[in-house]
Amino acid sequence: MQIQQLSIFVENKSGRLAEITEIIGKANVDIRAISVADTSDFGILRLIVDKPKEAVESLRAAGLTVSLTSVIAIGIDDKPGEFAKAMRVLADGDIGVEYMYAFISRDKGKAFVILRVLETEKAVECLEKNGITLLSAEDIYGM
Repeated sequence: MQIQQLSIFVENKSGRLAEITEIIGKANVDIRAISVADTSDFGILRLIVDKPKEAVESLRAAGLTVSLTSVIAIGIDDKPGEFAKAMRVLADGDIGVEYMYAFISRDKGKAFVILRVLETEKAVECLEKNGITLLSAEDIYGM
């Protein structure tokens, strides 16, 4: 149930995100989810794409520093309290969340969240046991 996320080191300067996304687009790779964490000088661009291997190859060929990280994705009903249920499951399982970000669903009434947790296998087990829908790589890449 793990999904490959690209993490790209990005200088914090005008036009850099355009350059990176153009490289990905020219490689015929489609972005599924995106997050940027930044400081005044640099940032980390996190992407879920439909073809991680091709994206990494094209970005490295362009001289960018990129790594792959395993993350999990959950699908929850888009209504009050549903996200809290998933977070409670992780808290009760004593599983720390390093970071997370959400992305748009094409399924009306659903929300999707990417999670980087400290104990992936334990998190997957706890979430599944408590009825939280986990998405596979194929689910995400095929959206």
